[in-house]
Amino acid sequence: MLSTPRLLLICLILLFSASQVQAEFWPRESRVPGGIAILEVPQRSEAPPHVYFQEERVYTARKNGSWYAWVGIPLSQKPGDTQAYWRTRDGDLALDFSVSNKEYPAQHLDVDYEYVALSDEDLARYRRELPELRGAMNHFRPVSEPLPEKVVKPLEGRYSSLFGFRRVFNGEPRNPHSGLDIAAPQGTPIQAALPGKVVAKNHYFFNGKTLVIDHGQGMTSMYCHMHEFVDLQIGDRVEAGQVIGQVGTTGRSTGPHLHWTMSLNTARVEPKLFLDSE
Repeated sequence: MLSTPRLLLICLILLFSASQVQAEFWPRESRVPGGIAILEVPQRSEAPPHVYFQEERVYTARKNGSWYAWVGIPLSQKPGDTQAYWRTRDGDLALDFSVSNKEYPAQHLDVDYEYVALSDEDLARYRRELPELRGAMNHFRPVSEPLPEKVVKPLEGRYSSLFGFRRVFNGEPRNPHSGLDIAAPQGTPIQAALPGKVVAKNHYFFNGKTLVIDHGQGMTSMYCHMHEFVDLQIGDRVEAGQVIGQVGTTGRSTGPHLHWTMSLNTARVEPKLFLDSE
């Protein structure tokens, strides 16, 4: 029989462990195109499971002793039954789930002609920049950052364009809006949503002054149209809530705002699913 002091110590350890688990943020599930499917993985070992969706490695996290996969669902995903795969020594085992339909509204915007009908020079620049941005956003780094208590909203402001909107520029349809636009006065500080490592920092044709942060295991965040960067270099670590730049209107922009993108397993997903109060 355990002595009272030893029993008390064990209880305190269990309570502390439980509080640590509860303190970590958890995204909200939304099994629609542009959403997140949270799937339990029946792996019991301490090592993170290897889960794949559409050949891309998926973010995994542990909660209450069980492993879960956070599957990012691309905006292009067709509704219906689909599968992620848990890779084991005995082969790939299916993790079935279903994607529901979601109709995103259309948004009509008037922008400078140069950002719709690109010159040969601008098109060449865009094509040079695209691999750098995609490489930063779609990279899988096996080590994940410790999950904070909550995701920090990059800034407060009016949502000027919601995630998933079907964009129409000057009457011409474009790809759906893959981020969340938050309008704020130029110069407003922008904070990192989660801890991670800076993997891209540049002034891009469409995105303007942009920073990409890798949070590990295929989860990344991107912050676009900045007015100014802070003194950060590629490879630097940032903490959740750390100021990383200022709101601006660089690149293809109709006014000062932040374009904030969240990505899981290369799929751009609804940023508001990471926020507690949305």
